[in-house]
Amino acid sequence: MKDTFKHQGMRNQLVKTLIDKGIKDVDVLKAIQKIPRHYFMDSSFESFAYQDKAFPIAAEQTISQPYTVAFQSELLGVKPNDKILEIGTGSGYQTAVLIEMKAKVYTIERQQELFKKTKDFLPQIGYNPRYMSFGDGYKGIKEFAPYDGIIVTAGAPYIPKELLVQLKIGGKLVIPVGVEEQEMTVLTRTSELDFEKRKYGSFRFVPMLKKKN
Repeated sequence: MKDTFKHQGMRNQLVKTLIDKGIKDVDVLKAIQKIPRHYFMDSSFESFAYQDKAFPIAAEQTISQPYTVAFQSELLGVKPNDKILEIGTGSGYQTAVLIEMKAKVYTIERQQELFKKTKDFLPQIGYNPRYMSFGDGYKGIKEFAPYDGIIVTAGAPYIPKELLVQLKIGGKLVIPVGVEEQEMTVLTRTSELDFEKRKYGSFRFVPMLKKKN
C-alpha cells in the first residue's frame, strides 16, 4: 500500500469539497486530510477513493460517503481523550477518523467477515482502537460504559435503549433513525432520565442488523 503525493492532493480536494458542503470542525477536516481512504477500499475502487461517495466493501456493507463521516463526527463534538463507542466498525474508516481526533475508541461489528478483516487491518496502518468487539450493536459494550459519545454508522429502525443508558450525562448519541431513509438524530443526555433530541436531515445508510453470525 502506497500513499502518494497524488493521493494527498486528492485528499486536499476532498477536504475543500467538505468545507463547501458546510463542514467546519477543524479536527474532522484534519483527520480526513490525513487518512489514506484508498487503503480501506478494494483496489478496483482505488481511483474513486477521494470522491465524496459511498462504495461497497465486504459482507454487503459500504464505506460511508466522506461527507457523512465528517457530518456525524462533527455532530459528535469529539474532544481529546473522549471515550467513544462506535456501533458498526465496517471498513474501519470512521474508526480511524475518531482515533485521529484523539478519541479513545471502543467499536463493535456484527459481521464476522468484516470484524476479522478490520481487526487485523487497522493496527497494520497505525490505528489501534482501545477495544474491538464482535457482537450485536444494539446492545453496545456495557463493560466500558459510560461513554462521552456513541456513534451509529448504520440505519437503525429505532433508538436502542441499551445505547442511551451507556451514555454519560452530557454525552451524545449520533444515530441515523429510520427504515428506507434515515433522519440523522442527536440525543444528548441531560440527566439520569432525560435526553434532548435534535434532528439534522435525511440520509441513507445500510440497515443496522442484529447479530447473526
